[in-house]
Amino acid sequence: MPKALQGKVALVAGATRGAGRGIAVELGAAGATVYVTGRSTRAHRSEYDRPETIEDTADLVSAAGGHGIAVPLDHLDKTAVRALVDRIADEQGRLDVLVNDIWGGEKLFEWDTPVWEHDLDNGLRLLRLAVETHAVTSHFALPLLLRRPGGLVVEVTDGTAAYNRDTYRVNFFYDLAKASVLRMAFALGHELGPRGATALALTPGWLRSEIMLDTFGVREDNWRDALDRVPHFAISETPRYVGRAVAALAADPDVARHNGQSLSSGGLAQVYGFTDLDGSRPDAWRYLVEVQDAGKPADVTGYR
Repeated sequence: MPKALQGKVALVAGATRGAGRGIAVELGAAGATVYVTGRSTRAHRSEYDRPETIEDTADLVSAAGGHGIAVPLDHLDKTAVRALVDRIADEQGRLDVLVNDIWGGEKLFEWDTPVWEHDLDNGLRLLRLAVETHAVTSHFALPLLLRRPGGLVVEVTDGTAAYNRDTYRVNFFYDLAKASVLRMAFALGHELGPRGATALALTPGWLRSEIMLDTFGVREDNWRDALDRVPHFAISETPRYVGRAVAALAADPDVARHNGQSLSSGGLAQVYGFTDLDGSRPDAWRYLVEVQDAGKPADVTGYR
């Protein structure tokens, strides 16, 4: 969709790496001006202590054909979030797309650990980073988004509403965080729909984020080398795939038909016809139910 979003303004909250970076770049590729926020900069790393920076994301947005603007920001800081929205209003006079992708919980949760054994401070910190940040950002940004009809809010989570309803996700705190974001989109749909805007929840599939690739000891150019150890990783997708989903939604004049819904990158690829960077259309959430969780051998035939 070259330049389908020319003249549009987006805020991708939590765009340092992973899905947020992929979304920001694809919005830029469609011609949008994209404000990208995060806590890791070239001058200071967050507690993640990783090399990706918010400035790098902005440069990638601009290189893709948009206008990337990096804003170092902690979305728990209400004063800073308000100042960012005021800045967007002053510089652009509009906000067409808000993507709440703030997370920050990789180092805070413990796999398969019950709530009474899990570190309580880490669990509560995870909830603040994954849930409170979204609420703070929506509180300040939505009045600007509502100045013009047709605005879009995307709440990025992990798992569809149907999958998470029936599946225990990692532990109490992780499960609660991801379910909360799904419910946020549902509630925002009720509040924004009558006012001319659309809110929805969106999940990528098994994401080949920078952290995931490092975990498996591979790079994007040789990610299949991990399949001997993790066969179901064959269904994985790049962060740009979910980015293309957001760009397609933002360019759809009938996007309101999705208001309040829980959507996935793979499901939207079937609706809008986009592909991942390799030309495939992985449908991870259908695969997880029908193959991985069903205990079948890894086989992506018919799923990508």
